[in-house]
Amino acid sequence: MTDPAELERDLRSAGLRVTRPRLAVLDAVHAHPHLDTEALIGAARTRLDAVSHQAVYDVLRVLTDTGLVRRIQPQGSVARYEARVGDNHHHLVCRSCGAISDVDCATGAAPCLTPSGDAPPDFVVDEAEVIYWGRCRSCATAPAAPSTTDRPAERGNP
Repeated sequence: MTDPAELERDLRSAGLRVTRPRLAVLDAVHAHPHLDTEALIGAARTRLDAVSHQAVYDVLRVLTDTGLVRRIQPQGSVARYEARVGDNHHHLVCRSCGAISDVDCATGAAPCLTPSGDAPPDFVVDEAEVIYWGRCRSCATAPAAPSTTDRPAERGNP
């Protein structure tokens, strides 16, 4: 659980009123990075029993609009939320289980902030969004599930 006084300061510094639903949702996002909205509703309800679905959706929109929360949506996934903002980090996404992990931008000069020569010369890049796709350690080391072509024929079927 994040320090409630720190969450209140964050809300106030973003020009937002401190409300119980905002505190519950912001705390849930800090405690559980990369959760989707439905999971965040459950997490927020462990902090504030009576928070509605609509209240959580509204709070997530306001927190995202003010930059307190970042919304990411890897291809084929629902939107997910994280409290790690203000840096240029990227994500690792497991193709098998959907797990998402943060990864810092490339070390040294940030090559991801230098577009190819095809970019308009008057365009200034200030952030890049990179998603690395692969398989997490658990999925990569798990035995592969047999496919229908790998199973032996059932008795009576050649």
